[in-house]
Amino acid sequence: MDGQEIPSCTIDHSVPAILFSVGGYSGNLFHAFSDVVIPLYLTSQQFNGEVKFIITDGKPWWINKFRAVLKGLSKYEIINIDGEEKIHCFPKVIVGLKCHKELNIDPSKPPYSSMKDFRNFLRSSYSLNRTAATKIRDGEEKKPRLLIISRKRSRSFMNEGEIAEMARSLGYEVVVAEPDIASKLSRFAEIVNSCDVLLGVHGAGLTNIVFLPEKAILIQVVPLGGLEWLARLDFGQPSADMNITYLEYKIKEEESSLIEEYPLDHVVFRDPFSLHKQGWNTMRSVYLDKQNVKLDVNRFRPTLLKALELLH
Repeated sequence: MDGQEIPSCTIDHSVPAILFSVGGYSGNLFHAFSDVVIPLYLTSQQFNGEVKFIITDGKPWWINKFRAVLKGLSKYEIINIDGEEKIHCFPKVIVGLKCHKELNIDPSKPPYSSMKDFRNFLRSSYSLNRTAATKIRDGEEKKPRLLIISRKRSRSFMNEGEIAEMARSLGYEVVVAEPDIASKLSRFAEIVNSCDVLLGVHGAGLTNIVFLPEKAILIQVVPLGGLEWLARLDFGQPSADMNITYLEYKIKEEESSLIEEYPLDHVVFRDPFSLHKQGWNTMRSVYLDKQNVKLDVNRFRPTLLKALELLH
């Protein structure tokens, strides 16, 4: 240290530590799980709770939201290092987190875990009772539960009530709920775990599939804009490793609110990838931030029937 004396320890810790940030996009539920929670699970599980978490860019609301996860991975109080004047000394410190891929774990890489293991950990942390989706048997009155993920700002269902009514007519018990970063995660996890099918437009709310029981079904509605690759990367591929059946519904121009903003021969409809080439912000502005969905319930009906068939 250029001749300077190394400061003496104020606090000596007997267990190792992991230093990580909850900055960046971690206020978004998808990024909270994909960038922090799953990587933290991968990095810390080797210690069986005998590890301390040192957090930078800490946000009290974020720590409170994910407290059940943090407590499940560490037996100790969190150390918020920002502005800390004491000198903490540890036998070992891991700086940063291990990450495999989007919302997923590669079981062929160290520490050789899996999304099945991670989801078992979540079920334990949040005391979720259901491990498997309802198996529909002919003659039984029990209805499968369909959760419609509601959104208010963008990529919202413009005819939510009509979709719910049609689903009920097919034999579903319908739950409509809106997750947000301020909502209590434990309560929303219970709602998701009680359902057999989760339906939503591509967005962070679909991250809640981590709480679905095994053999449940995700129906992802993909908005216009050449977003199929993103939809499958974020939720299609991960769902397979969670033992969740993935169904995809791609909307037509007539089901998009963009039809009220642009003529059908506009580049927005004719050549979405020309907007992709202008960069993420341009693509996001049009297709993610300014688009809502009005499902053609007759066109969508076979998708819900397919989900029912898969639950038999």
